[in-house]
This record gives sequence, C-alpha cells and structure tokens, in this order.
Amino acid sequence: MNFFTELFNPSVPFIRNAFIASLLSSVLFGVLGSIVSVKRIAGLAGAISHAVLGGIGIALFLSVNKIIPNFPPILGAIIFAVITAIIIAFVSLKAKQREDTVINALWAIGMSVGVVFIAKTPEYVDPMSYLFGNILLISNESLILLAILDLIVLFLSIRYYRQIEASAFDEEFARTRGINTDLIFVILLIVTAISVVLLQTFVGIVMVIAMLTLPSGTSAYFSKNLSGMMISSTALSILFSFSGLFLSWQLNLPSGAMVVIVSGVVFLLFSLIKLK
Repeated sequence: MNFFTELFNPSVPFIRNAFIASLLSSVLFGVLGSIVSVKRIAGLAGAISHAVLGGIGIALFLSVNKIIPNFPPILGAIIFAVITAIIIAFVSLKAKQREDTVINALWAIGMSVGVVFIAKTPEYVDPMSYLFGNILLISNESLILLAILDLIVLFLSIRYYRQIEASAFDEEFARTRGINTDLIFVILLIVTAISVVLLQTFVGIVMVIAMLTLPSGTSAYFSKNLSGMMISSTALSILFSFSGLFLSWQLNLPSGAMVVIVSGVVFLLFSLIKLK
C-alpha cells in the first residue's frame, strides 16, 4: 500500500493520527528541546522520564485495589514527575555540588518504587506500555491533550520569551535586570516534566529523550538566536518525524525507532561537517 494514499484513507486512521501526533509533538520538541539544550538540562529530563515509573506503579496499585478507583496511571506519572522536577530544581539551585547524585538517586528510587508497587498489584499489569508508547496507537483524545499542551507551551514561550532567553544564556545578567531566574527554572522543569510524561506515554521514552536533543542540537549549528533555534528545531522535528514514519511504513520497521535513527544520522552528519 502507498504511504501517501493511506495517510488520507479514512479507513486507516492510525496512520493519520500518527502523522498529526508527530506534528503536535514537534512543537514541544522544537520549543522545549531548544531551551533544554541551551540550558544543558537534558539529563534532568531523562531522569524525570525514568522516575515516573514510581507514579505509574502507585497509581496502578491504588486503582486495582480500589483505594482510589479508576486512578489513571498517567495522572500518577504526572504528579510524580512534578514532584521530582521540584526536588531536582531545589537541589540544583541550593546544592549544585550534589546535583548529579540527587538526580541519579531520584532516577533509581522512582523506578524502584514503581517496581515494588507493581509487584504488589494483584492483577498483572504491564507498565511498559506507559513508558514505551507507540505513536501508531495514539488516540483522538491523546491528540487533543497534545494540542492543549502545545498551546500552553507556545503561550508561555511567547509571553515570557525575553525572560527565558536572558536566563538561558546569561543568568547573572538576567538577575541584574530583575528577572527571577530561579522561578523561570522551576517553571521550566515542571512544564518539561509534564510534557515528557505525556509525550513518552504517546510516542515512547526513547523517542522523547532523543527528540528533545537531536533536532535542537542540529539547529544549533546554524541558528543565531533562541527563537530561530525554536523555529528551525520544530521544522526539523516535523521533517524527521515524517521521514521516520515514511521509512517505517516502507520497510515495515518500528516507527519511533526510525524517527530517532533519521534524527541521529542528520545530527551526526552536521557534526562531521562542522568538524572539517
């Protein structure tokens, strides 16, 4: 079957939904990924994405045991992610020398808490579907959530762009201009945490971590400012996502993996060109 024909085929909605999801996700990858790359906090996003297993495990335990009936695992993941982000932000601001230790500890503790609670859940549950989502299985409701998150992130980025740019490139200068860089950092981590949870649930943890860094890393080679980096990163994310979906369809391979491979190859090519 031809990919482009099936993309607009109403009887095959999963391809169209995957394409729309890639467009919506690209906005988050482009905007947040640029800020994450400039501030060099990709490791924090990675720690949060793994630690949320604790929230998923607790939510499943509470729901299955009727302690809190119908408690959505994704809500548990978001709550856990926000708490983790606040702890990481506090440590980063108040005890910089212990930042790496605390991040690794939260990573390990979060996953261990999740494993313990899942082990104590009477019915068998597979948490992997929440950590390693499949973009081909994304629902219409998930697309709406992604669209809402896009609007929130775009509004915050446009409304507070000058403050974000100043604190991202030169915190000391931003402070002298009266900008509350600490508050911006905390809000950034919280928004990133929520975005990471939603994105990894929909497209998978590997794709989230890669797409938060590879498009922005590639655009950094030719972007002159943060806004240009955000726009070019978003465009690259769309290009990489579409190319990955097309190749996965043609070669019958996992979509998320192909998107990451395309992104990685282009990033490495740009890196090699710049080294010459």
